Amino acid sequence: MGVVIESSVWVPTSSVYIFIFLSCFFSLSLFPFYLSKHAPTKSPPFSDHPTFASPLRFQRYFLLLYSLASVLEGLWSVYGEFELVYYGITKEDTVTFMLIGFGAALFVGSFLGLLSDLIGRKKSCLVFYIFHLVVGIWKWITSSPSFWVANVCLSLATSIFSFSFETWAVVEHDKGHRQDLLNETFWLMTFFESAALIGSQVLSNWMVGGNLEKEIACPSTAAIFTAIVGISCISRVYGASPQSVTFKEYKVSFYSYILCDRRIWLLACAQACLHFSIVVFWILWAPTLVADGREVYLGFMYPCVLGARMLGSTLFPWFINAPLQTEDCLVYAFIIQGLLLSIIAFDYQEIGALVTQYFLFHACIGLILPSLARLRTMYVPNELRGGMISLSLAPANAAILFILMQRGYYRTVENSEVIAFAAVGLFAAAGCMYVLKRLGKQPYQNWHKL
Repeated sequence: MGVVIESSVWVPTSSVYIFIFLSCFFSLSLFPFYLSKHAPTKSPPFSDHPTFASPLRFQRYFLLLYSLASVLEGLWSVYGEFELVYYGITKEDTVTFMLIGFGAALFVGSFLGLLSDLIGRKKSCLVFYIFHLVVGIWKWITSSPSFWVANVCLSLATSIFSFSFETWAVVEHDKGHRQDLLNETFWLMTFFESAALIGSQVLSNWMVGGNLEKEIACPSTAAIFTAIVGISCISRVYGASPQSVTFKEYKVSFYSYILCDRRIWLLACAQACLHFSIVVFWILWAPTLVADGREVYLGFMYPCVLGARMLGSTLFPWFINAPLQTEDCLVYAFIIQGLLLSIIAFDYQEIGALVTQYFLFHACIGLILPSLARLRTMYVPNELRGGMISLSLAPANAAILFILMQRGYYRTVENSEVIAFAAVGLFAAAGCMYVLKRLGKQPYQNWHKL
């Protein structure tokens, strides 16, 4: 007699999506009433002579470009895994491609922020779209694309994405816009990025249908079109400000205001720890879910965790208008993230409990990202911001390279140990924020007069 083993597939219920949507809706809807009672005064402007007649016009334009960039990032991240399976790439080759990509991000991408500060932030954003256009054309015209070339280009584009748009937004807002508008831009960037990543998944699933031979190139076509739209928009509006600083002046300023400031080191350490934990999560979240042979539809999980990040970003304006300081908020958020990863690393969980922890982890990310951007505005000169962000990611990329080699090639560490290492980094980030608060702040200075 044969034995029939019933298997069940775990998928989140529709109530999860409804909960995320309603939570975001009420968070956004009720905040104006909270603000009217607890924030009687508005933040003063940066200067007395604003250069843009309509600050909201630039904000809407910028968020459009940022959303297009996020769609490109999400399109390749979702479609890339499918593409590797379609062309029969082995796990060992996949690890090699990842090593090449993170190696490019470490040895080249770490210095792109310095270059961005010298040539201009808008030009850096333009280069980001050009990288994606090149990759899209390359995959569209070749029947069997060279993945290491695509990985290098996409890794460099991701490095540019991590600093160029933020620095551009800050520089433009520094031309006379209100501080509260800049804070609003920070959390909207996280909100729209998460929404765009969900949209890129929907777009990829829609374009890759049943006929794989015919539709394997469709996402490349979408990427080409999106990149062309981004290049066109960024080239037509808002000319870049002339860069008057020389490399020698930039080097002196960077040493004085970045390398010699302990507060910047603490901020960079926290950013590196967060970046490392996010990358570790996206590499290991699927193996952790299916470690014991359970069957899970990851496509249904992806919108849940990104929806949690959207919800977390909507909490940012509540906290910055509360008595709680930004550093205190980050201390608690990092500790919560560290505890969540510690539980995931060392305690077996049912899928429902594990997904709940994923949800809370990404909700904290949605709160942390704009909070760190706000602290960078307090401590980092605008002219040096890109270089500071790109260099702060170098330790994280180096750690990721080391983990990939030890886990992917030599098999000397386990997934739980990697997650535990990420948890330790998050606790260290909490300590950095605690020390940063104790060091105190300097009054706001006009960093254009360095």
